[in-house]
Amino acid sequence: MSGAVRDIMVVTGAGGMGEAIARRLGAGRVVVLADAAEAQLASAADRLRANGHEVEAIRTDVSSAADVEGLARAAAALGPIRCVVHTAGVSPVQATPEQVVAVDVVGTALVLEAFEPYVVSGTVAVCIASMAGTMTTVDPATLRRLATTPAAGLARLAELDPATMDAGTAYGIAKRANQVRVEAASPAWGRRGGRVVSISPGIIATPMGNAELDGPFGEVMRSMIEMSGTRRVGTADDIAAAVEFLVSPAASFITGTDLLVDGGVIAAVRNAS
Repeated sequence: MSGAVRDIMVVTGAGGMGEAIARRLGAGRVVVLADAAEAQLASAADRLRANGHEVEAIRTDVSSAADVEGLARAAAALGPIRCVVHTAGVSPVQATPEQVVAVDVVGTALVLEAFEPYVVSGTVAVCIASMAGTMTTVDPATLRRLATTPAAGLARLAELDPATMDAGTAYGIAKRANQVRVEAASPAWGRRGGRVVSISPGIIATPMGNAELDGPFGEVMRSMIEMSGTRRVGTADDIAAAVEFLVSPAASFITGTDLLVDGGVIAAVRNAS
């Protein structure tokens, strides 16, 4: 890379949401794209480059501390990190409870911990949670442990023992953990001049979302969509638009919180007669 130093945008997860976010926000930045699946990573990077984006593709398993720390170092070596958008994750129809805990819980904690030392004034992290987390009730003591236990010890918490839950339950707890993890990380990021927020998407038309719609709870999900104020499935571009706002100066007073982007599903469920 020659000439002036360009801002760095890191996107974990090269699937539907990750690629849409990189496409929407990547112009004029170097996009550091990370994914555990090499084929998916390569194809997404090629599509972005074909549309004029500068992309550094780095294979990363977000459940591996070494991988995530290496990703953070590599991104920081390219220039100032302006945003980190963490979309990498697995869903109940794709993964076992063990995998949900490793990727969705520990992975998010590892990303927040690894990138914190490289935060500069204006750096923003956006972690993708889920409306499933908003729908999951967890007692305050457990929430505190999920929010503050160092990433290396998270998988050892009794509340995350895969033997005690199915993948759906693990996913709801994982996404609630993502929301509170962001809350707990915001003061430390703020001391460095950064912000950290989460987005809880509803039912989104990505490969992961479509797999869920085709899964055992597909009819329940369709009924929730029909109840909602928008009465439609969301798109990856809907989430990218929300991320664009959250990483912009217009959102400079927003940190340590979650934005529900679900087309009104939760509102409808809570107010169903």
